[in-house]
Amino acid sequence: MSHAQRALRSLTVLTAVVLASQHIWGMQRDGSEKESGDKKPSLSLRVTPPLGFTPLRVRLSAELKGGADDYADLYCPTVEWDWGDGTTSANTEDCEPYEAGKSLVRRRLAQEHVYREAGGFRVSLRLKQKTRLISSSSVTVQVRPGGAGE
Repeated sequence: MSHAQRALRSLTVLTAVVLASQHIWGMQRDGSEKESGDKKPSLSLRVTPPLGFTPLRVRLSAELKGGADDYADLYCPTVEWDWGDGTTSANTEDCEPYEAGKSLVRRRLAQEHVYREAGGFRVSLRLKQKTRLISSSSVTVQVRPGGAGE
């Protein structure tokens, strides 16, 4: 290997190490520090139980994971549930005006619903600011006929 090839190889390795350390320590390529919470939280949705007999009472649990606790778009959103059976529900809280660094997003949401008909239902949760969709998630519920008491 020539001296030029060794120098090029060393430079390539050094560049990779610098880029990796910037990623690990939260630095951007321009050398400025990256905000640790500037990433949008992700929304996950879970249903309990996911399968059962009519009438089936389910509990939906949603959680915002990661991101900043004061992520502006997710502060005090309208919460819309589409139960997949032709019914929906929504609520909006009366919140104080948003203040960066002070206003915290609500990380957990929960809601119950009763399915009285059998079928497969796609439940959707949407978080909105006015008419703008900010985040959404969905999950499937399977309801079989013939539960207790029918």
